[in-house]
Amino acid sequence: MAKLGKRTRAARDAFAGKENLALDAAVALVKANANAKFDETIEIAMNLGVDTRHADQMVRGVVGLPNGTGKTVRVAVFARDAKADEAKAAGADIVGAEDLMETILGGKIEFDRCIATPDMMPVVGRLGKVLGPRNLMPNPKVGTVTMDVAAAVTAAKGGEVQFKAEKGGVVHAGVGKASFDEAKLVENVKAFVDAVAKARPTGAKGAYMKAITLSSTMGPSVTVNVDSAAAK
Repeated sequence: MAKLGKRTRAARDAFAGKENLALDAAVALVKANANAKFDETIEIAMNLGVDTRHADQMVRGVVGLPNGTGKTVRVAVFARDAKADEAKAAGADIVGAEDLMETILGGKIEFDRCIATPDMMPVVGRLGKVLGPRNLMPNPKVGTVTMDVAAAVTAAKGGEVQFKAEKGGVVHAGVGKASFDEAKLVENVKAFVDAVAKARPTGAKGAYMKAITLSSTMGPSVTVNVDSAAAK
């Protein structure tokens, strides 16, 4: 068995025997042990009582975190003419039409969020097999297919987070950086949990939020008391 490093042993000791913590305590514990040589992302994972194989149990949505994500988001926009100019003025990193489609088909994907005007969807539709698995496909349900490209770009750059339940009913996202104040991380977590709660699908039966865990990029995870994470 490989010998554990000093940092790993210390983190395991700090988390040992701790579970179902109140949100404030969980944030403090994760933040205190996020001591890698870079600013680690604080990540949330939620286990939901849904079966994503059924359309009426799919969970997806978008939330603007009150304190942002701390991450630089690269935004690509499919638009033409005046809407392309509008996207550029709003700070989009990449703007194009068929030329952007060809770039993506060639394997070059240098963006974290993709936005499109409705008239561009026939072009974007050809990229479903490329963008879909990466959760980058524009979708009107999360505001990434829109005529108001300026607002969409601004939201994406300003800390908007998309979420979608994966196989097994797990939703996860980054909710800030370890350098954030604890209070700001708590606010972000509550905003995210509230958004997932409001996205409860009609087909969900029984307990919806089954478990919540917090972790940092390089650190262990800790379970969070679900009630303490609910927005009040």
